[in-house]
Amino acid sequence: EQAPLDAYLPTLIQRHHISDGEDPDYSIRTQAEFAETANQSTQVFTLLLGGIASVSLLVGGIGIMNIMLVSVTERIREIGIRMALGAKRKDILRQFLVESIVLSLTGGAIGVALGYGFAHLAAKFSQWPPVVSLQSVVLAFTFSLVVGVFFGFYPAFKASRLDPIQALRNE
Repeated sequence: EQAPLDAYLPTLIQRHHISDGEDPDYSIRTQAEFAETANQSTQVFTLLLGGIASVSLLVGGIGIMNIMLVSVTERIREIGIRMALGAKRKDILRQFLVESIVLSLTGGAIGVALGYGFAHLAAKFSQWPPVVSLQSVVLAFTFSLVVGVFFGFYPAFKASRLDPIQALRNE
Protein backbone atom coordinates (compact mmCIF):
# COMPACT_ATOMS: atom_id res chain seq x y z
CA GLU A 1 0.00 0.00 0.00
CA GLN A 2 1.02 3.54 -0.65
CA ALA A 3 1.35 6.04 2.18
CA PRO A 4 -0.87 9.14 2.05
CA LEU A 5 0.65 12.27 0.57
CA ASP A 6 0.73 14.01 3.96
CA ALA A 7 3.23 11.41 5.20
CA TYR A 8 5.86 12.88 2.83
CA LEU A 9 5.42 16.50 3.92
CA PRO A 10 7.90 16.45 6.85
CA THR A 11 10.57 15.04 4.54
CA LEU A 12 9.87 17.69 1.88
CA ILE A 13 9.94 20.49 4.44
CA GLN A 14 13.25 19.22 5.86
CA ARG A 15 14.93 18.72 2.47
CA HIS A 16 13.81 22.11 1.13
CA HIS A 17 14.90 23.89 4.34
CA ILE A 18 11.50 25.50 4.95
CA SER A 19 11.01 27.04 8.38
CA ASP A 20 7.66 27.46 10.16
CA GLY A 21 5.38 30.01 8.52
CA GLU A 22 7.43 30.16 5.35
CA ASP A 23 5.75 29.36 2.03
CA PRO A 24 7.06 26.17 0.43
CA ASP A 25 8.90 26.33 -2.88
CA TYR A 26 7.03 23.29 -4.17
CA SER A 27 3.46 22.26 -4.81
CA ILE A 28 1.76 18.90 -4.66
CA ARG A 29 -0.95 17.96 -7.10
CA THR A 30 -2.79 14.74 -7.68
CA GLN A 31 -3.91 13.15 -10.92
CA ALA A 32 -7.49 14.04 -9.98
CA GLU A 33 -6.54 17.74 -9.89
CA PHE A 34 -4.89 17.48 -13.31
CA ALA A 35 -7.97 15.70 -14.66
CA GLU A 36 -10.25 18.41 -13.23
CA THR A 37 -8.12 21.16 -14.79
CA ALA A 38 -8.19 19.36 -18.15
CA ASN A 39 -11.97 18.96 -17.85
CA GLN A 40 -12.44 22.67 -17.12
CA SER A 41 -10.23 23.61 -20.06
CA THR A 42 -12.24 21.32 -22.33
CA GLN A 43 -15.52 22.89 -21.18
CA VAL A 44 -14.21 26.42 -21.81
CA PHE A 45 -12.93 25.38 -25.24
CA THR A 46 -16.29 23.76 -26.07
CA LEU A 47 -18.18 26.91 -25.06
CA LEU A 48 -15.81 29.07 -27.10
CA LEU A 49 -16.24 26.90 -30.21
CA GLY A 50 -20.01 26.83 -29.67
CA GLY A 51 -20.07 30.63 -29.53
CA ILE A 52 -18.03 30.91 -32.72
CA ALA A 53 -20.29 28.40 -34.45
CA SER A 54 -23.39 30.32 -33.32
CA VAL A 55 -22.06 33.59 -34.71
CA SER A 56 -21.13 31.82 -37.95
CA LEU A 57 -24.64 30.37 -38.27
CA LEU A 58 -26.17 33.79 -37.62
CA VAL A 59 -23.96 35.48 -40.21
CA GLY A 60 -24.62 32.69 -42.72
CA GLY A 61 -28.36 32.92 -42.07
CA ILE A 62 -28.37 36.67 -42.59
CA GLY A 63 -26.45 36.14 -45.83
CA ILE A 64 -29.04 33.60 -47.00
CA MET A 65 -31.87 35.97 -46.13
CA ASN A 66 -30.24 38.83 -48.04
CA ILE A 67 -29.64 36.64 -51.08
CA MET A 68 -33.25 35.46 -51.02
CA LEU A 69 -34.61 39.00 -50.56
CA VAL A 70 -32.61 40.15 -53.59
CA SER A 71 -33.87 37.11 -55.50
CA VAL A 72 -37.48 37.97 -54.64
CA THR A 73 -36.95 41.61 -55.62
CA GLU A 74 -35.36 40.70 -58.96
CA ARG A 75 -38.03 38.11 -59.77
CA ILE A 76 -41.15 40.10 -58.88
CA ARG A 77 -42.38 39.99 -62.46
CA GLU A 78 -41.88 36.20 -62.66
CA ILE A 79 -43.78 35.79 -59.37
CA GLY A 80 -46.60 37.97 -60.74
CA ILE A 81 -46.82 35.88 -63.92
CA ARG A 82 -46.88 32.61 -61.96
CA MET A 83 -49.64 33.95 -59.68
CA ALA A 84 -51.62 35.29 -62.65
CA LEU A 85 -51.41 31.85 -64.25
CA GLY A 86 -52.87 30.22 -61.14
CA ALA A 87 -50.01 29.57 -58.73
CA LYS A 88 -51.20 29.72 -55.16
CA ARG A 89 -49.43 31.57 -52.36
CA LYS A 90 -48.29 28.27 -50.86
CA ASP A 91 -46.68 27.35 -54.22
CA ILE A 92 -44.65 30.57 -54.23
CA LEU A 93 -43.81 30.12 -50.55
CA ARG A 94 -42.68 26.54 -51.18
CA GLN A 95 -40.58 27.56 -54.20
CA PHE A 96 -38.58 30.16 -52.28
CA LEU A 97 -38.26 27.98 -49.19
CA VAL A 98 -36.87 25.16 -51.31
CA GLU A 99 -34.39 27.58 -52.91
CA SER A 100 -33.31 28.78 -49.47
CA ILE A 101 -32.91 25.22 -48.20
CA VAL A 102 -30.89 24.19 -51.25
CA LEU A 103 -28.68 27.25 -50.77
CA SER A 104 -28.08 26.46 -47.09
CA LEU A 105 -27.54 22.72 -47.67
CA THR A 106 -25.00 23.55 -50.37
CA GLY A 107 -23.20 25.76 -47.89
CA GLY A 108 -23.43 22.95 -45.33
CA ALA A 109 -21.94 20.47 -47.80
CA ILE A 110 -19.06 22.84 -48.54
CA GLY A 111 -18.55 23.30 -44.78
CA VAL A 112 -18.53 19.55 -44.14
CA ALA A 113 -16.08 18.99 -47.01
CA LEU A 114 -13.77 21.73 -45.72
CA GLY A 115 -14.01 20.41 -42.16
CA TYR A 116 -13.22 16.88 -43.34
CA GLY A 117 -10.27 18.16 -45.36
CA PHE A 118 -8.90 20.26 -42.49
CA ALA A 119 -9.29 17.32 -40.07
CA HIS A 120 -7.18 15.13 -42.36
CA LEU A 121 -4.67 17.93 -42.92
CA ALA A 122 -4.32 18.48 -39.18
CA ALA A 123 -3.92 14.73 -38.70
CA LYS A 124 -0.91 14.70 -41.01
CA PHE A 125 0.89 17.31 -38.91
CA SER A 126 -0.21 16.20 -35.45
CA GLN A 127 0.02 12.41 -35.89
CA TRP A 128 -3.51 12.11 -34.45
CA PRO A 129 -6.11 10.13 -36.31
CA PRO A 130 -8.84 12.31 -37.80
CA VAL A 131 -12.23 11.82 -36.16
CA VAL A 132 -15.18 12.81 -38.33
CA SER A 133 -18.22 11.02 -37.03
CA LEU A 134 -21.42 10.44 -38.96
CA GLN A 135 -23.26 12.10 -36.07
CA SER A 136 -21.34 15.37 -36.54
CA VAL A 137 -22.00 15.37 -40.29
CA VAL A 138 -25.74 14.74 -39.74
CA LEU A 139 -25.78 17.49 -37.11
CA ALA A 140 -24.10 19.92 -39.52
CA PHE A 141 -26.64 19.21 -42.26
CA THR A 142 -29.51 19.46 -39.77
CA PHE A 143 -28.33 22.89 -38.66
CA SER A 144 -27.94 23.92 -42.31
CA LEU A 145 -31.51 22.84 -42.97
CA VAL A 146 -32.82 24.73 -39.93
CA VAL A 147 -30.91 27.88 -40.87
CA GLY A 148 -32.25 27.67 -44.44
CA VAL A 149 -35.86 27.33 -43.27
CA PHE A 150 -35.57 29.93 -40.51
CA PHE A 151 -33.83 32.65 -42.51
CA GLY A 152 -35.53 31.80 -45.79
CA PHE A 153 -39.06 31.97 -44.43
CA TYR A 154 -39.38 35.78 -44.42
CA PRO A 155 -38.30 36.27 -48.06
CA ALA A 156 -40.52 33.34 -49.12
CA PHE A 157 -43.45 34.77 -47.15
CA LYS A 158 -42.85 38.19 -48.69
CA ALA A 159 -42.83 36.66 -52.18
CA SER A 160 -46.04 34.74 -51.53
CA ARG A 161 -47.85 37.89 -50.37
CA LEU A 162 -47.14 39.91 -53.51
CA ASP A 163 -50.14 41.25 -55.33
CA PRO A 164 -50.04 39.76 -58.87
CA ILE A 165 -51.24 42.99 -60.50
CA GLN A 166 -48.63 45.11 -58.70
CA ALA A 167 -45.97 42.52 -59.47
CA LEU A 168 -46.79 42.58 -63.21
CA ARG A 169 -46.57 46.39 -63.23
CA ASN A 170 -43.13 46.30 -61.70
CA GLU A 171 -40.22 46.98 -64.03
